[in-house]
Amino acid sequence: MPPSSSSNHTDGYDLVLRLLLGVLAVVVPLAHLAWLAGNITASLTGTSWAPYQPTKALLHPEQVWPAAGETSLLIGAQIVPVLVFFALAAGAGLLWARHKNRRGGRKKITDMAKARDIEPLMAKAITDKARSLRPSLKDTKHIDAKDTGILLGNLQGSRHEVRMGFEDVAVAIMAPRSGKTTSLAIPSMLGAPGPVLLTSNKAAGDAFTTAYEARARAGTVWTMDPQQIAHAAREMWWNPLASAKTLDGANRLAGHFLAASVDASQQGDFWSKAGSNILSQLLLAAALDERPITDIMQWLAFPADRTPLDILRDHGFTAVAAQLKGTVEGPPETRDGIYETARQYAAALLNAEIAAWVTPQKDVAEFRPAEFVTSSGTLFLLSKDGGGGASALIAACADSVMRAATAQAERAGGRLDPPMLAILDEAANVCKISDLPDLYSHLGSRGIIPITILQSYRQGQKVWGDAGMDAMWSASTVKVIGSGIDDPDFADKLSRLIGDHDVETTSTSHSESGKSTSVSMRQERILPADAIRALPKGTALCFATGMRAAMLDLRPWYREPGAEELSAASARASQAITARAVAKPRQTDFGKAV
Repeated sequence: MPPSSSSNHTDGYDLVLRLLLGVLAVVVPLAHLAWLAGNITASLTGTSWAPYQPTKALLHPEQVWPAAGETSLLIGAQIVPVLVFFALAAGAGLLWARHKNRRGGRKKITDMAKARDIEPLMAKAITDKARSLRPSLKDTKHIDAKDTGILLGNLQGSRHEVRMGFEDVAVAIMAPRSGKTTSLAIPSMLGAPGPVLLTSNKAAGDAFTTAYEARARAGTVWTMDPQQIAHAAREMWWNPLASAKTLDGANRLAGHFLAASVDASQQGDFWSKAGSNILSQLLLAAALDERPITDIMQWLAFPADRTPLDILRDHGFTAVAAQLKGTVEGPPETRDGIYETARQYAAALLNAEIAAWVTPQKDVAEFRPAEFVTSSGTLFLLSKDGGGGASALIAACADSVMRAATAQAERAGGRLDPPMLAILDEAANVCKISDLPDLYSHLGSRGIIPITILQSYRQGQKVWGDAGMDAMWSASTVKVIGSGIDDPDFADKLSRLIGDHDVETTSTSHSESGKSTSVSMRQERILPADAIRALPKGTALCFATGMRAAMLDLRPWYREPGAEELSAASARASQAITARAVAKPRQTDFGKAV
């Protein structure tokens, strides 16, 4: 009984103390408001200002201002102070609630990377790294930020810029309209110190129109637009057979046609492999005889044509010729199936509009990848989603540029200076380079900086398979994850990569012996999967090798200095696209111009 009595006394004292503090919290400010409001009322009614006596002003205002009217005192010294007090209390409560919510909302994010945790991506470290990677900057006193690395955004809630260096390779997984073009592709292009390659499936209002004029001031702009997305005039042609004079080169070129037509899960079946092999053998023959790539369509249409056999034998590829001969002379039903598969892969070459971009043209400059990688130019590669053979040509051209850059880097001592930026936007749709995951392992060390932009992780799995996408993810030294991640498995994977943190839990219990409070620690996800799914637009997660995950505030180009000039340039380029589209002959349902 005695402990229980003592506990009751303690609880009673606590209650009285809290009640007293609550009364003081109301009476003290209310009394001062009554005194202040009463004096203001007295001044307005011609009565003199009363001395400081707030308690009396609250309880007996008529004694403080005896000359004031009863009504004016009621309103000025009692009603108005009460209304003001409650208004201030409500405002303070609202601000406190907002502050608490804001703190609660950020609670999980504050345990993510701070500036010291990602110091290698900060200004000083990235500048020092640029000096060591680029001999041309070694003796430069002041280096522009754009020459040190590619801007990814700001560390959330700060002015600290986060940049990936010129030896990093990146994968960005960002849903449509989450800032992948406005906050990543375009700013990267505008700040690139060397040549830039961009693949895209859009033109008007996209990176093509926004960056075109700015990149034209930096160097020559090349545009390959076989499906007329931007209705660009054909001012270039590129020879895909230039790198197909070896069996490996021909196999790579055939592989682009295969990847553009068949998903990774189907590329290993008999018909796909056989069709790709025939295509490779015919491409090799055309390259060795310096023929246009369109000649292979004639050979595919007439398997009995012995021209490619003779070319292969004349150039010493007797084993390849024997393989081709065996297919041609094999069972007719098998041969016809293989050739039909190959014809489907290369069907885009039957389109004269598309073929013109990859066959010699009079009075049109030839695009040479080996020269491009040593320039400060820009190559726009445009193709529609599901472009089939047309997207194969886009992928082949991008691949040839990166391979030419690798060769140039080896000749230059190991790295390109300035580095080359390859932004593979919509890579899973228009630039299906089958061994891109393998290329990621060494491109960064050559000064070739790829940024592969995908809409989802599953999109990459569809193109490169589970093993290929996992390999690309693992090889990427920088990974950027934007808003709109709706894949629960991938979101949970990211949540686990971000990690857990300790959360303090306080519990209170009551018993006969009194009240007891205990504090315990438990672990929970810093950023659970549902929070990753709900990432607001304009933010992104950044995973860099060997560093904690960071939350970034993205920096879209239209909020940066010079945005008005870029907007005007984009509008001009978009209008030019419209004008070119209108000026073209309209096609009837029968394919005739009217």
